[in-house]
Amino acid sequence: MGRTGTTRRHALRAAGAATAGLLTGCSQDSPAVDSPAGIARAAKAERALRMRATATNRELLDQYDAVLKRHPGQRERLAPLRAAVVRQLAALAPEPSGSASPAASPSAAPSVSVTAAAPAPGSPAVPAEPAAALRALAATERRTSDAHTASLMEAPPELARLLASLAAASAAHAYLLTEGSRS
Repeated sequence: MGRTGTTRRHALRAAGAATAGLLTGCSQDSPAVDSPAGIARAAKAERALRMRATATNRELLDQYDAVLKRHPGQRERLAPLRAAVVRQLAALAPEPSGSASPAASPSAAPSVSVTAAAPAPGSPAVPAEPAAALRALAATERRTSDAHTASLMEAPPELARLLASLAAASAAHAYLLTEGSRS
């Protein structure tokens, strides 16, 4: 004999059906994006998102440089993480117009950032204790991860995948800078 009334299974089915209906209703707005004005707006919004994400990662790179300048003994530990941030900046760079230069682009971008390793006069403050400096750097990594995660809903699919990857990498860096050191 079957149950009568509302069961958990029926409630979940109804919620799933309602969600599916809402999601298919939301995807009906795409014809406006196919117009030239819609394409231009989408491209402009993507450029703005990339610029914000790039600025966030540049601040993170500045923090790495400031910590390395104040605590050179941390170079062995921080160099791989800093190199990853440089690669992230290269990934955030807009696509080159020619198809022949992408192979050269990633190797060129890190060398530009590496030559600018000295922090600017307005560089971030770094605590005197190495452990405190690493905690501050981990906090910056977490803020970077949060910023990339917050941008996901506005981003087009390809950029959203990149931002999700960058957010995950920053979260992993924060872990390595804090909890990872205890192992």
